[in-house]
Amino acid sequence: MKDHEYRRHDGLGLAALIRSGEVSREEVFEAACTAIDLDNPQLGAVVRRRYERARHEAGEVEPRAPFAGVPFLTKDLLMGLADEPLSFGSAALADWSPEADATLVKRFRQAGLVILGQSGCPELGLMGITEPKAFPHPVNPWGRDYSPGGSSGGSAAAVAAGLVPLAGAGDGGGSIRIPASQCGLFGLKPSRGRVPLGPAHSEVWQGAVVEHALTRSVRDSAALLDATNGMDEGGPYPVRHESGFLAALERAPEPLTIAVSLGEPLSAPLGATLHPQVREALEAAARRCEALGHHVEWGDPPVDGAALAHSYLTLYLGHLSADLAWIAEQTGVRESRLAIEPATRAIARLGRHLKARDYELAKRHWNTLGRAMGAFHRRFDLLLMPVLSAPPPRRGSLYPSRWREALMGLLALPGAAALALRAGGLESLARESLRYSPFTQLANLTGQPAMSLPLHITPQGLPVGVQCLGPMGSERRLLQFAAQLEREVNWASRLPLEVRPEPRPESDQEAGGAGRS
Repeated sequence: MKDHEYRRHDGLGLAALIRSGEVSREEVFEAACTAIDLDNPQLGAVVRRRYERARHEAGEVEPRAPFAGVPFLTKDLLMGLADEPLSFGSAALADWSPEADATLVKRFRQAGLVILGQSGCPELGLMGITEPKAFPHPVNPWGRDYSPGGSSGGSAAAVAAGLVPLAGAGDGGGSIRIPASQCGLFGLKPSRGRVPLGPAHSEVWQGAVVEHALTRSVRDSAALLDATNGMDEGGPYPVRHESGFLAALERAPEPLTIAVSLGEPLSAPLGATLHPQVREALEAAARRCEALGHHVEWGDPPVDGAALAHSYLTLYLGHLSADLAWIAEQTGVRESRLAIEPATRAIARLGRHLKARDYELAKRHWNTLGRAMGAFHRRFDLLLMPVLSAPPPRRGSLYPSRWREALMGLLALPGAAALALRAGGLESLARESLRYSPFTQLANLTGQPAMSLPLHITPQGLPVGVQCLGPMGSERRLLQFAAQLEREVNWASRLPLEVRPEPRPESDQEAGGAGRS
């Protein structure tokens, strides 16, 4: 299978070719390895390869599985493979391995996916960029000077470049939707509890985190959700396995009532301004929806953006502090000596000084948001909103500068962290860290499903996604709506100019297959 032929297909397309006998599993496997070996040195998306184990696992795939023989990457965060490294993007966990496969990893394999390696993420998945100090920084295939987003930035870069047709991703504050927007991909965050996090976790970030994937096509996302959804043994939510997500794409949604918002209740309290290209993307999406027969109204979500950001970051700080204690326990290294980035350590210091009362009050606000959005969706089937306040940023522009890291280091002084919290440090952190991405945390706190739709390309050739939220449990409707728009835009066949499938010289293809580990 030639490189340009391999990169042309989505996951279900490759599986269909294998089932029909047009290509073999081995040919698809070798094409994927060649693509990774050829492009990853410049792309920086894959932090760990496991070709030999994957080759053995590929031979055991059930031929009738929906993705039988399709290459895949898991994220280097939460998606544990038994006795294989899982570093969470951190040097502190460079030598750590989970004892068992994650339930989701088992379901990926049951779906026929062949895991070739792990994709990069920021340290502990904390940032909306993927620039960890311990690993290479993935580049955006749409523009090598630009960020692919985070925290699932490695997966996004790999899928956008055509290394694999889909890859694992997780979303605790936008980490599927942000990189989907920045890399021109489809990214669905399912409803809370829809996808299991066991056996290592019941909830992550009090249920804000949901795992799924980044894909080029809507049908790949739907088929994967068919294969992976439903509680596992001992899970915290009684969410039974459901089917029919892929089948739902065979019919268009009924005419919907859709609210469109510039997201000002979320962005204004943080001082965020909307880039003209983001507004243009949203307005064009609204016009397209009207042309498809949907009823469109301008209407803002009924939420207090300042309270939402405060609630989100309070939980974020508290969980980070607990995470460092867990890493110290797992590695046997004192917390003060962990190889943690300065920004991570500084934020954890703030978390250690949170009061239990404040943490609980922040969590209770999630109910306020959920009830408000539940009432909102009695009137509106869907909500269209920006994913981000601007097109993809340049790499390095959003990571804390050295002087800011030095300033954060002052939090180590006795009493400094507690004083910073009393002096409005949490509000300052919200303005600094969420100004670029104030629109995505809402769905994590309410638990409702949300997705990024790759509907717009700027005149500079950079993707801009449009976010769509639905009420709890409405993934079928969201996927139907996304498929309807995909048929109009045909984004699944759209690849960045730099990786658009074209025949490569035979010598280049042969060279790319050398040196696999």
